[in-house]
Amino acid sequence: MVTTQPDHTGELIPRPERTPAALRAALVVVAPERLPEMDASQRAAVTEAIEQSDITPLRMFLSEWAAIVEIERFPETARELRRAEYLAQIAEDPEESRRHVRAAGAIIRAAHEAVGG
Repeated sequence: MVTTQPDHTGELIPRPERTPAALRAALVVVAPERLPEMDASQRAAVTEAIEQSDITPLRMFLSEWAAIVEIERFPETARELRRAEYLAQIAEDPEESRRHVRAAGAIIRAAHEAVGG
């Protein structure tokens, strides 16, 4: 069964503030292997914001990484997401693949909703 609402009793750390430094510090604890990905994403957002003279890319960066950290704060939720993504890729039946994609999407949407973005 896929849980779209996180069980706060299983959280590894409290929800961090929605700042680059706080999200990075949280990621160090919950998913340190993703730090290079976050750093590259932040550099790209800064570059895009400068090129566009618009802070929207920075807001999108914070929203995306707040949701990623939200998922990773709950090991069971993170495992469910990775499982759904994996099963969607290996499914031989298109409907089965779509079912797993929907499950992954529900987890991601719930994380975005939880962090307000």
